Amino acid sequence: MTWTRGWALAAVCAALLGGCGPQQPQGDARGPRLFETCAACHGAQGEGNQEFGGPAIAGMPEWYLLRQLNKFRAGHRGSDPQDRNGLRMRGMARTLNHEGDVEAIAAYVASMPPQAPEPVLGGNAENGRELYQSCVQCHGGNAAGNIERDAPPLTSLNDWYIVAQLSLFKAGDRGTSEGDATGATMRPMAIGLADETQMADVAAFIATLRGQ
Repeated sequence: MTWTRGWALAAVCAALLGGCGPQQPQGDARGPRLFETCAACHGAQGEGNQEFGGPAIAGMPEWYLLRQLNKFRAGHRGSDPQDRNGLRMRGMARTLNHEGDVEAIAAYVASMPPQAPEPVLGGNAENGRELYQSCVQCHGGNAAGNIERDAPPLTSLNDWYIVAQLSLFKAGDRGTSEGDATGATMRPMAIGLADETQMADVAAFIATLRGQ
């Protein structure tokens, strides 16, 4: 996907949401209606779309979705020019400008059945097992997450997305905003991984934890 194509998609999606005007659907229909635009990048079932850099989000905890959407809206995430997918997501999050939009989409996505996308990077799960030990304190031994540490569950995420985010943390393109204190705690963890091969190994091990 080219830079121009990505921004063109974001512009169309933003127009779709931003042009809805004051007549927003209410009740149970609101979340699904808002998600129609998200599906362009995240997939109809929230399973993720590597071409557009949209991770699997179905079934992610509502508290985490709320926090991340609000970080995007406030510019604490997705402001670095090297984080191109984050930049697009920030633009999308800022179109959720009607009262209750953020809460409605977060609740709906959290209610969707979690997906289990197949690993595509060919990481070595056995190598990843040892590397993952530095992640246990926040994400848990089964990668189920921890609300008190603002650490999301990881097992439903695409391996390519995990590697992409670790790379951003390592490079300082994510987790360096003054308003992203929890993101800052991820930087030392990512820096401790030598390269994308080790990151892929961690992602491969996380995939083995599904269902535990």
